[in-house]
Amino acid sequence: MAARPAGAPITTANRMRPKPGFVEKTLAGISGSIEQAVFSEENARKDGFLQRRDPRAKLLALIALIVATGLSRDWRVLIAFYVLALVAAAVSAIDMGLFMKRVWLGMGLFSAIVILPALFVVGHEPLLRIPLGFSHLTLHRDGLAAAAIFILRVCTSVSLAILLILTTKWADILKSLRVLHVPGVFVLVLAMTYRYIFLVLHTVNGMFLARKSRVVARTSGKEQRWWVVSSMSVLMSRSFRMSEDVYQAMLARGFHDEMLTMDDYQMRAADWMLLTCSFLTFAAAIYAGRGL
Repeated sequence: MAARPAGAPITTANRMRPKPGFVEKTLAGISGSIEQAVFSEENARKDGFLQRRDPRAKLLALIALIVATGLSRDWRVLIAFYVLALVAAAVSAIDMGLFMKRVWLGMGLFSAIVILPALFVVGHEPLLRIPLGFSHLTLHRDGLAAAAIFILRVCTSVSLAILLILTTKWADILKSLRVLHVPGVFVLVLAMTYRYIFLVLHTVNGMFLARKSRVVARTSGKEQRWWVVSSMSVLMSRSFRMSEDVYQAMLARGFHDEMLTMDDYQMRAADWMLLTCSFLTFAAAIYAGRGL
């Protein structure tokens, strides 16, 4: 390739690359969703501490810790629960950077936005006055403390929930729900929904790849909107037809409104210890909350 002559003007094509269109962005979003699900399944197959525990024990233990976190009002208890979640993630061979990023960049930022008005409404002891035109906003000490506890409580609860998802296969979580006497129909709907998400993502991915391979010029916004609307109708029609085919296949294989799995769980001493420690922690957190 010949070099650009000295002094030659830099064209727009040389200065900037074409921005990705809606097809490329959609394909990237679909690939990211599938990659995230595959990442969760890979973590569940690792030989970590929580991965070796019985799914039923993990479900009950983490639910107890999440409930205790939601009922706690002391920041020291919440920090202790969060440190416990970090330790559990570390001994379960989970990437700590990605684990914390998922929590604080997602729910941490969202909860901070939600609780922002409480900084200026809750409490009576002023901490800082912010001038605002002819008036001012007063930042209260009690409001700041309440916001910090709220954010810490949300992030700790989400950390425990993500810990369960990353260390347990989705099928094991659904089967463990039967311990809580969740109706079988509800568990079946969750299982089928999870599977259908991947089937629909695969179908959408194929449709967008076909669209991208057949377009050689830049299309107008009207054409793009028309194609999106038509693709939505086609996808809905395929989904209904796919659901009917899958249901008929299930009936042909002996389905009787009850989901069966080949895995057989067995509680061991470490599982009982995990369950006992979690309930003792729950009781201690409730007792500490009453003493405040």
